[in-house]
Amino acid sequence: MKHANATVRVRPARQPGRWPVPAAILLAIGLFPAGAALAAMYKWVDDKGVVHYTDTVPPDAVNKGSVQISPQGIPIKKVDPAITPDQRKAREAEQERQQERQREAAKQQTETERRDRALLDSYTTENDIELAKSRAVKTLQAALQSAQAYSAQLTKRKVAILERKAALGGKPAPADLERELASIDAELGRQSDIVAQKNRQLVEVAARYDADKERWQALKGASNATRPPPGQGVATAPNPAPAPTPAQPPASRK
Repeated sequence: MKHANATVRVRPARQPGRWPVPAAILLAIGLFPAGAALAAMYKWVDDKGVVHYTDTVPPDAVNKGSVQISPQGIPIKKVDPAITPDQRKAREAEQERQQERQREAAKQQTETERRDRALLDSYTTENDIELAKSRAVKTLQAALQSAQAYSAQLTKRKVAILERKAALGGKPAPADLERELASIDAELGRQSDIVAQKNRQLVEVAARYDADKERWQALKGASNATRPPPGQGVATAPNPAPAPTPAQPPASRK
């Protein structure tokens, strides 16, 4: 004989003065007919936040999610609520952002490995890095000094033109003199930019080579840590003794 779908409505357990959920489950089992008590129940929450325990989930509550509970009151299956179109779009957008972060991390890892290989291939010792740094710094310093010297020449030329204008006693200066003065001012501005740029490059180059040196030391340290201790692993040939320096012939007497 079929029985009516029994329903027990329970307010959320967080409200004071209400039964705890386990007691509500036991009560719900006791209220079902004997045959139904042997079957599993479903726990679901309606739009008002009221918890329900029924032997089936109503059609209008299927998309709200539910928990299937065994006759012993143990949760055995959970069905999450159906997500809305907006929630689906937000989830897809978050997944895309996460994939983009993963792709960027993989790209950075590949670039780091490439730079590490180039660093180890470029320098054999720390002194090689210091020599490369010194050459780069000297090149920038030479360009800086050249720009400063040219600026000094332009400044002298500008002073001479201003003295010529002052000697005119307030009379209008020739057009070619004004054009030359404007050209000198423009070139002084350009040389000032070059000086500032070279000073920035000096700082950047020093920092880059210092960072390369620190990274090279770290890579070499990791490489040495993986080598077998002396006396183990592949035997290496001893370093050959330096060849004797040939004797120089005595200087001929004139």
